Amino acid sequence: MTSQQELGYEVHQPEGGVPIKRWTRGVAVEDAAVRQLENVARMPFIHRWVAAMPDVHWGMGATVGSVIPTVGAIIPAAVGVDIGCGMMAVETSLKASDLPDSLGNVRAAIEKAVPHGRSVNHGGRDKGAWQDPPKPVGAAWKGLAERFDRIVGKHPAIEKSNTAVHLGTLGTGNHFIEVCLDERDHVWVMLHSGSRGVGNKIGSHFIALAKREMERWMIHLPDQNLAYLPEGTEYFPDYVEAVEWAQDYARHNRELMMQATLKALAEARGIPPFHLGDMAVNCHHNYVAREHHYGKDVLVTRKGAVRAQSGDLGIIPGSMGTRSYIVRGKGNPESFCSCSHGAGRAMSRTEAKKRFSLADHAKATEGIECRKDEDVIDETPQAYKPIDAVMEAQRDLVDIVHTLRQVVCVKG
Repeated sequence: MTSQQELGYEVHQPEGGVPIKRWTRGVAVEDAAVRQLENVARMPFIHRWVAAMPDVHWGMGATVGSVIPTVGAIIPAAVGVDIGCGMMAVETSLKASDLPDSLGNVRAAIEKAVPHGRSVNHGGRDKGAWQDPPKPVGAAWKGLAERFDRIVGKHPAIEKSNTAVHLGTLGTGNHFIEVCLDERDHVWVMLHSGSRGVGNKIGSHFIALAKREMERWMIHLPDQNLAYLPEGTEYFPDYVEAVEWAQDYARHNRELMMQATLKALAEARGIPPFHLGDMAVNCHHNYVAREHHYGKDVLVTRKGAVRAQSGDLGIIPGSMGTRSYIVRGKGNPESFCSCSHGAGRAMSRTEAKKRFSLADHAKATEGIECRKDEDVIDETPQAYKPIDAVMEAQRDLVDIVHTLRQVVCVKG
């Protein structure tokens, strides 16, 4: 490991691969994540190096918190199945003093307005989907349907997926809606979600196709999840078209949820009239985009990373009980103009459930109106890396614009 103290990152040179530049000083990185990064670095089409953000941790397919620039090929599992997952935050004119002492009604209003969670062994429509999509959802789906039909025409296996009924819905896991206060006690609404069931279907379908192509071409990989689609082959343009559509779906999904949440907040008992403030951010952190870096047009896959070009606004959330940040990118070319997408998990969901009790979770989320039951123990704050250390490790990637602390958190 070669230390680059003056540059803010460390360089790891795996045998037979490009360098890995890691913004991980002061943040623990598990061995499994390092091995994943090394496997990616050995792929023959990586441009210059792989960048690892301070929230980096093992992920399905490729390391979460990694930035992978490629030339002439794309790895569907590196993009993953939550295509276009990202964050949205808007500032309001409300102040902390405008909020009622008890925020239970606010949380209940948001939970009623936005479908969330998932029904297990349920015979009817999933509780996290619309029974009858409202008009704004129908209008948004109408704008997406024609392109989806074109994709389905070439890949019928994608057709049977939750499309309109998931548009404008939250999902499960680490997806959330929060009401937050910034350092001036201004009220913000922030949320996290992606392309839901249809994005999962698209991602899974093309990951399987890529694996099948590797078998057909007899290409042996260090990890089958690194199966790729070379540019110029049959499925490459189809995947690019589908992934771009899913990213658009994800952005619309967040916008619809934000509209519904703001309406619910406005109608909640005890909330005075308000308007939106000067700042709004909507950014992906699980996606692929065409960009230009170091003299080449490349495909940049950000799996759990946010674009942080000079002036770009981004969102770096902590956890259910820690601070989140609105940031402005510094355009650091060494990270391919990227930053972390959050605190990053410090342990698996299974380990978190074993390690922490309901009492631990209640203490960690004290003062926050949120779920405090056993089904969210895997999302408890201690399951994540310390957000302060994560922010310190990427000081040369972003500037902090606002610091948010949540007072209401809705989880699926």
